[in-house]
Amino acid sequence: WRYRAMRAQRVTLPGHLSEAASDPDDVRVRDLGTVAYAEAWEAMRRFTTARGPTTVDEVWLLDHPPVYTLGLNGQPIHVLDPGTIPVLRSDRGGQVTYHGPGQLVVYVLVDLGRRGLGLRRLVYVLEQAVIDLCAGFGVEAERRAGAPGVYAGDAKLAALGLRVRRACSYHGLALNVDTDLTPYAGIDPCGYAGLRVTRLRDLGVAAGIADIKRRIVPHLLDHLGYAHPEARAARHAA
Repeated sequence: WRYRAMRAQRVTLPGHLSEAASDPDDVRVRDLGTVAYAEAWEAMRRFTTARGPTTVDEVWLLDHPPVYTLGLNGQPIHVLDPGTIPVLRSDRGGQVTYHGPGQLVVYVLVDLGRRGLGLRRLVYVLEQAVIDLCAGFGVEAERRAGAPGVYAGDAKLAALGLRVRRACSYHGLALNVDTDLTPYAGIDPCGYAGLRVTRLRDLGVAAGIADIKRRIVPHLLDHLGYAHPEARAARHAA
């Protein structure tokens, strides 16, 4: 197999990157719908480059058309048989993963210094948001030492990949809600041969992506330390 070139295109973001936070708890949550991975990636990098010390933090909720992505140091040997699905080298951490319809992607564009967060704490926060979400449905989920992400039993439910530049984060997490899991057979998920993957639907959760978005945002913003997450999410939604 070989890499399929994907040309990054510009995404027009709502609002203005120069907007200043009126207080440290300001955050904007955007529901962007379906966005090509290359477009979202370019938009995240552009946002992070343009932001200043008072730029409002943002959380993006979206999904991607089918694509495999390799992390910055990802090994191509873990891409087994991509078939017709494009493979894109990204600048996030981690190995190879799959994105596609039925998967909720959450990108966190956060000034970590302003929030007093380190990378390890951010990983913990993202994992805990998913764990808390699952608990609300009566599903037991957990993290694993040395293997970032969220697991249900012996299967991975959510993958994480992050990049920090100038003390600001981008990329985030991918949660399988009602994803077609077949494409995972074309890779070693997250670099682990034979790693099982699962989705919320197979864990007995009938909620769709719209409901999962509504439920996960308060958990995420709460763990990130923003005040009154539900009120702020509603007030700042695009």
